[in-house]
Amino acid sequence: MTSRELTIKSEEGLQSRPAALLVQVASKYASTIWIEQGSKRVNAKSIMGVLSLRLKKGDSFFVAAKGDDEEAAVEAIARLIDTGVA
Repeated sequence: MTSRELTIKSEEGLQSRPAALLVQVASKYASTIWIEQGSKRVNAKSIMGVLSLRLKKGDSFFVAAKGDDEEAAVEAIARLIDTGVA
């Protein structure tokens, strides 16, 4: 399993459009991918799950993946978050 801590940089947080982008990126990978914040853990390929976290600018969370392409999946999501797009 590969995981990484990330911080939301987008002004709008991880709401509708940014959440949809994250789900699109996650869905490109075969690995199982989760987003974890506190005691909540959601499927990163589920728009409803991602939106349920209500992440806003400055919030930190972990992205974790398990599978053949886990490292690439975590890196792709980290790039998306780090650019401030999502």
